[in-house]
Amino acid sequence: MTFRDLATLNACLNLASAAFLTFGFVNIKRRRRDTHRRFMVAAVITSALFLISYSIYHSQVGSVPYARHDWTRPLYFTILIPHVTLAGLMVPFIVLALWHALHSRFDRHKRITRWLWPVWMFVSASGVVVYVMLYHL
Repeated sequence: MTFRDLATLNACLNLASAAFLTFGFVNIKRRRRDTHRRFMVAAVITSALFLISYSIYHSQVGSVPYARHDWTRPLYFTILIPHVTLAGLMVPFIVLALWHALHSRFDRHKRITRWLWPVWMFVSASGVVVYVMLYHL
C-alpha cells in the first residue's frame, strides 16, 4: 500500500459514512434509539478516520489537479467547491450535535441535526463522486 492508495480508502470511508448516516436516519425514524446511536457513532468514527487519512494523503501527495478539460470540468468544480466548503463548516456542528446527544439534550440535538444530517450526507456522497471523477474518468 502506498500513499496514493489512501485516495481509494478515503472514498470507501465516505461511502461507509453515508451508509451509516442512512441507517441511523432510518432507525431514529423507527424510534430505535439504541440502533440509531450505534450507526451514528459508526458514522462519526468513519468520518474521523477519513479526516485522518485525507490529511495524511494530501500531506504526502499534495493537491491533485483535475486533468480533463471537457464538459466534466465545470461539473467537477460545481460538486467540489460546495463539498470542500461544507466539509470544513460542518465539523464543529457535528461535535456540538454529539455533545447535546451525550448530555441527553435531545431537543437541541434534533434542532442541529435537522439541517446537519443532509449536509453530512451531501459531503459524504459528493466525496465519492469527486473521487470517481478525479481518479476514474
